[in-house]
Parts: sequence; C-alpha cells; structure tokens
Amino acid sequence: MYNLIKKQIAAEYFQQRFPNDGQRFVAWYLRNALFRDMNETRDDITDGSNDKQIDAVIIDDDKSLVRIIQGKFIESGVIDAEPLREVLSSWIQIKDLVRLQNVANVKLQRKLSELAIALEEDYEVSFELITTGTLTESAKNDLKTFQQELARISENEEFDAIIHVIENDELRRRYEYAIESDNPSINYKLNLKDSKFMYHEIAGTPILVAALPLKECINLPGIKDGTLFQKNVRQSLGSSNAVNKGIRHSILGDKRSDFFFFHNGITALCNKMELSGETLSLYGLSVVNGCQSLNTILSCSETVKKVDDSFILFRFYEIPQRDRADKISIYTNSQSAVKARDLRSNDKRVLAIKKSYELKYPSGYFITKRGETAPAEKNKDHVVELSGLAKNLVAWHSQRPNLSYGETKIFDKYFETLFKNKDYPPENVFALNAWMNQVIKTWVPANPLSLNETLLAMRAYAPYHHLYAIGMCFSIANNQSDRVPNPFKSYEVASKLAMVDEIVKVAGISLNMALEAAANEPQPANRVFSPQNWIKTKGCLSGINGAIRNYFNMLPMMPGGTEIKKKLTDATIMNGEDFEYRWSAD
Repeated sequence: MYNLIKKQIAAEYFQQRFPNDGQRFVAWYLRNALFRDMNETRDDITDGSNDKQIDAVIIDDDKSLVRIIQGKFIESGVIDAEPLREVLSSWIQIKDLVRLQNVANVKLQRKLSELAIALEEDYEVSFELITTGTLTESAKNDLKTFQQELARISENEEFDAIIHVIENDELRRRYEYAIESDNPSINYKLNLKDSKFMYHEIAGTPILVAALPLKECINLPGIKDGTLFQKNVRQSLGSSNAVNKGIRHSILGDKRSDFFFFHNGITALCNKMELSGETLSLYGLSVVNGCQSLNTILSCSETVKKVDDSFILFRFYEIPQRDRADKISIYTNSQSAVKARDLRSNDKRVLAIKKSYELKYPSGYFITKRGETAPAEKNKDHVVELSGLAKNLVAWHSQRPNLSYGETKIFDKYFETLFKNKDYPPENVFALNAWMNQVIKTWVPANPLSLNETLLAMRAYAPYHHLYAIGMCFSIANNQSDRVPNPFKSYEVASKLAMVDEIVKVAGISLNMALEAAANEPQPANRVFSPQNWIKTKGCLSGINGAIRNYFNMLPMMPGGTEIKKKLTDATIMNGEDFEYRWSAD
C-alpha cells in the first residue's frame, strides 16, 4: 500500500495543496476512505507546526461524530507504540480545549472552536490512527489499554470516545472499495473452525446458523466504514447509545462468557454462499441487523482478540432477491434504538402533509422514514424527504439556517413549531424543495458561483444559509425584512420571469460576500476566525442581509447592472399578504 499511495499522492491535486507526504497521505485517506471532497479535505487537514499530534479533524453533523485523525506514512513494516501515545496525547489535550486552542496552529484553532460546539451537543469522538505499517505486539497491548480506558470514561458519561487503528490491510480494503462500482460487493471467506454451526435449507433458502467467536467478528470487512451495512436501514448510532454501552460493558466485564445468552444475534445476507469443510464462502455479504453490535465489538478489538470463551449468534441467509432482502432488513431492525426523527415519521401531521403533497403532485413522493426509497416511476426532482423538509422549514420560515444542521434538535425541540399545522400547503413543500434543488446544483465541484473554498467545505449545512438568503432577497426587495415570503409565491413569480437561476446566484454571491467580510473583521486577542462557527451562529444572518442590500445597491454601477436590477425587482415583487412573521425557533 505504501508504494501505491506514494504513486497516487504524486498527483497534481496532492502536490499543489499539501507540502509533505505525511499530509498527502492523510488527505488521500480522507478522499478515498471517508469520501470527503477536495474542499472538505483541505479544510479538514490540521497537520503542521503546532498541530499537537492532530493531523485532521472532521465534524460529521449527520452522524453526530467527530473524527480525530493521526497518520503515519512509513515504508517499513511495523510501528511501535509511539504513534498511539501521540493519539493519547491528543485525547488528553482535547479534554482541555481552552489551553489547546492557545498553543495550537491557526487551522487547528479554527477546528477546535467547532469541536467545542460538537462536544456540547454530545457528539461521539472517534480517534483514528491510520498507517501503512502494522502494530507491534507491545503497541497492540497499549491499544487494548487505551480502548478499556475510553470505555470506562464513556461509562461514566464524562466523554464518549473510541479508538481505531487502520493498518495496511484495512487501508487496502478501503481503497479497493473506493474504486469499485456504485454497488460494491463484499466477498469473504469465513473460518468456522472454532465455531458451532448448522447448515440447512428452509423455504428453499440455504441458511447457516453459527455460534461465532467474537474475535472472528472483528475480521469481517466493512464494519468501520459502513460498507458491510449497505442494506441496513440504519448505520452505527455511536458508542454513546445506551444499548451499545451495555454491549461494551458485557465484553469488557467479567461476564463475557455469557455474551452469547445476552445478545439477540446478527443477521447477515448474501447473494450466494458455499460451505466447504469449515470454510464458508460468502458473496455479496451484507449485515442487515447487527450494525450497532459489530461496531461496538470492533471498538473493543484488542480485548476481543484475546477472548476464547465469548460467542455471538450469527444467521447467514442466501437471499439474492433485492425486495426480499429489504423486507428482512426492515423486520429484523424493529427492535433497534430510534432517533427523534424516526419517532416523528408516523406523526399525524407529517402523514397529513405527505398525503396532501402526493395528491397535489402525483409525480412526487414524500419519504417519511429512514431507509425508505421513492418508487422508480416518480420524478426524482419532486421527491421530498422529511428531514430535508424540516431543515428547509427552519431555514425559510424560522429564518434560522444556523439550526438546520441539527436533526436531533429539529425533531425534538423544534418539531411542534415546524409541524404545528397539518394543513401546511403542499405548494410550499414543492417550492421549498424546488428552491433547494436549484441551490444544490450550484454546490458542485465545478463551482459555478465561484464560492469561497472554505464555504464549499461546509456543504453539509451552508446550503441552508443559501436558501435563507433566497428568502431574504424577496423580503428585502419588498421592504419586509422582518417577515417571511410565501415559498410558493416567491418561486412562482421568479419562474414566470425565468429568474430562478439569477436569484439563486444573487443569494449565493451574497452569502460568499458575508463570509469574506466576517473573515476580514479584527478578532479579539488569541482568537481566530472560524468559518464553521460563524455559519452556525445567529450572528452570520445580519452579515448575509447586509451583503444582499449591498449587492442590490451596487448593481446600477456594474456593466448592464441597471437592466439586471430591473429584472430582479420584477422577479421579486410580491403582495404584502404574501408575507408572514417568522416561526420562532429560539
């Protein structure tokens, strides 16, 4: 892998943006294993002078997860415990963010201010050591100790954190997955030598039921990166989940020999399986029930490797039919812990909006549940997803796009405000979705609006500020800056004059101008401007509003600006009754 990566990081992208092979290796991992885009990757890297043993920090709001990455790009085969001690050092320093921010480099300082907010919202922390080598035995012992200490701290609810070491073989597997087709397939040969198993056929379906040693579980490919769970309705919920804490306690406690009896078991599907002696060949392997358990077992890997008396029930089914596999995934996950978003999927107000929307727009579809997909015959541009609608409502009607990234808060704290009216017009659902579709078309690698790279690195939540800016274009143009335009009326008037793209452009440029203006403002002593923190606070909204006003005022001074301003004015003029007061969300 070292030679392969060495060759690939010689590419122009890595050579021009990162000064040394250490940074290029971490960037390669972010691009190929975590699928970060070019702008996100550059923003994530914190390596350099005073990086405090933290090479990259990734805040994943969708998964409520923080990844803290340390990379070791070495040509020799083994590494000792020193890199693990560097990870330990980063963990100790993160527990005192104030001190760390005072001594860290500028890039890390910006990330730490964002990290502080994530920790306040109980995000899980995943420390990842990535290396082209393999750990020595002493290093593996240190890893085991570290995993146990993190588990103890998490049990006391001081700090939810886990650690993983991604060594040479796992790097290769992740790379091979990255270059596969859109529907990657996992093939694996499972050694049943130390297992108790039974092979049979039920309803014409080959099955194998096995009591599998826990140490065999951590060898399964695709656990950490989620590729093993493609057909599962949920990915990992993190180690802070109450059920997962119980699983980990069972593994690390003195009752691990009873683990088999405490656990309900794992359900795995494959397109084909073949049993030859004590080797089970699995083709197209996917776990549909057991994602939480396998991730938790992996987080205790060093303990599990040395345990011979702990087993878990595994059910392997040969199910090549996609629809049948989907049903098994759904039914076997009925007991899993659910999020606030899942609990709201059957709320009568949500179902009323779904019904009215699909009646009004037969080509559309309203997705209410995670894992649900729209029928193939539906127009994908008219497909609305519950979480996306809720985030759009926060950005547009509550005028708080800085809250749109937090799905948990939206469906818990703000749900009653956002979905207070089961008669919310389907036309507005359609319009918000249409506006957002146009926004997303501009947040692509081609960067048609020439947005700042830092802004593009915040693609997970900054587009909601773009949507907010669209609404403010109408409010400001009609001297209704304290009120919210009707989504459908705004989209209707802009569409009639073929000005939708132009308004999206104006809003995007204004957002960009607001960010750059904020970045140029003087900062207090020992403080560094953080774009991620700026965009997650209410203070950014006045900057966006001011940028929109400035853009409108400067238009007559630009070539052809007078004509453009007239078109914009005509495309944003609405009646007073088409505005309402914002929905309070704070």
